Amino acid sequence: MNFIDHAKIYVKAGDGGRGHVSFRREKGVPKGGPDGGSGGNGGNVIFQTDPQLSTLLDFHYKRVYKAKDGGPGEKYNCTGRSAEDLIIKVPCGTLIKEILTDDLVADLVEPYESAIVARSGRGGRGNSEFCTPTNQAPRYADEGTPGQELEVKLELKLIADVGLVGFPNAGKSTLISVISAAKPKIADYPFTTLIPNLGIVQIGDHMNYTVADIPGLIEGASDGKGLGIQFLRHVERTKLLIFLLDATSEDVKSDFKILKNELKKFNPKILKKQIIICISKVDCLDPTQYKKLMKTKFTTDKIEPMMISAVANMNIQELKMKVWNLISQPKVS
Repeated sequence: MNFIDHAKIYVKAGDGGRGHVSFRREKGVPKGGPDGGSGGNGGNVIFQTDPQLSTLLDFHYKRVYKAKDGGPGEKYNCTGRSAEDLIIKVPCGTLIKEILTDDLVADLVEPYESAIVARSGRGGRGNSEFCTPTNQAPRYADEGTPGQELEVKLELKLIADVGLVGFPNAGKSTLISVISAAKPKIADYPFTTLIPNLGIVQIGDHMNYTVADIPGLIEGASDGKGLGIQFLRHVERTKLLIFLLDATSEDVKSDFKILKNELKKFNPKILKKQIIICISKVDCLDPTQYKKLMKTKFTTDKIEPMMISAVANMNIQELKMKVWNLISQPKVS
């Protein structure tokens, strides 16, 4: 299935039905009064999350969504039929923004959460509504008000506790396949991961968290190189970032700085998250190289890296527990 995480669509709520103009014609009633009914309300356009959905692919095939109009009023003071709301299903984590102003209309995160994005028009009043002691035979009625219409852009941000970031071929896909049941494409060449992958890590009963594997960054990604930064929005909701650095790289410290710089260019707030630095593929190192990398300090906080190997299952359990201990702690304000 294609993974699509953005789309632009047009939505239009239903117009209100027009009011009716009519007068009673009854046998034995020589002067029947006005009896035109009001129009019905149009349908709202409502977006609702569906946990079964994981992509915005459908919106690339259908880009126009219109709710039905309300029915017109009728004689005998009959109100027109109100239209049903149009429910549009989207994945959890979908942001809806108005294209013209870039204003956030709704941020739908929880399952079955909903929001009215375009409000319906109201039905127009029939002529019976205008009857007064001084105007007992009004020959006019309201038109229904138009429903809202707007162009919106949809952006999907995956709901994950942990984001995996690193250069292509750093071992992110291998790691997520080992710590979870996810089965991403794995090969010994760069950019095998072309879409984000989600995996659920099980620690114990009622103890689990979700990890998102983001396609590899390279230097200049913020300028559009490689896969660019098109998928980085998926780590904006995470509680913690794992920087995965390749032990076989010529300079892992430089790699870390490049990754941080690309994240900073995309959104500086991302770097305020908790982080874990992992050096992967350490099974390929000799003892001297291993000891040297263990002593590497990557930040001013002197965060010590975790030395792991997904292939050799080295320190994987320790990593899983460290992540759990960090994300399960209550946030200190």
